[in-house]
Amino acid sequence: MEPVVLFRKEGHVAIFTLNRPKAMNAVSAEVSTMFEKHMDAFEADDSLWVGIINSSHPKVFCAGADLKSISAGGNIATAKGGFAGLVNYPRTKPLIACVDGFALAGGCEIVLACDLVVASSKAMFGVPEVKRSLIAAAGGLFRLPQQLPKNIAMELILTGDRLPCEKMLQFGFVNTMTDPGTEATMAAAMDLANRITVNAPLAVFEAKACVDEFTTRGQDLADMKRSGKGMAMLSRTPDYKEGPRAFIEKRAPVWTAQKAPPRKQKSKL
Repeated sequence: MEPVVLFRKEGHVAIFTLNRPKAMNAVSAEVSTMFEKHMDAFEADDSLWVGIINSSHPKVFCAGADLKSISAGGNIATAKGGFAGLVNYPRTKPLIACVDGFALAGGCEIVLACDLVVASSKAMFGVPEVKRSLIAAAGGLFRLPQQLPKNIAMELILTGDRLPCEKMLQFGFVNTMTDPGTEATMAAAMDLANRITVNAPLAVFEAKACVDEFTTRGQDLADMKRSGKGMAMLSRTPDYKEGPRAFIEKRAPVWTAQKAPPRKQKSKL
């Protein structure tokens, strides 16, 4: 079997390819572990200055978390990188998301974790977690409002609906829109990467570090912790089990809105 995440070098550019096509690149524990391993190699290699994340699936960038793993109680995050081994990773080098298809739920959150986005006209973005009694706890709840007008971000978060690339381009979420097709999107992503790699790498890294510190990085860990707290609360409700179960059984979910029971207080004796 091929690795679920491929990694190769092209000059000063590292190319990560999500490679679980039969599962629409759904993020499993194996995907997260392997992605983090490749991120470690990327960060440790002084000859690699920019990374590109793309997909081997012709229609899907990433469909998000593997709901079968979630339903079975599996852990699909790593200690260092978090979801997909990426969204929380303490990286210093720029990443470009190269999207030619659907980037939904955790797939959209992988895109949000990147610094730049190249997408084709058939790309679609969304965080449909609320449709399964989940929340976009891997960065979507705070990174979407950082990168989009708040009311547009709220529309995506609360409806679970998706927006096409053209709209996301208008809102500044996408840097470059291309014709459909992997070749077109990868060519544009490589062009953008090469425009970066002609510059002094240490200056690029320091510029990125400053922007991260000035805008988001200082708050990201606290925001991620709060998102995780929300997901932990939902995980104790009946609807949390019903959402993934309905998805697996290919039926409409039946919501109860029954709240999580209060946690038992630990005895001080």
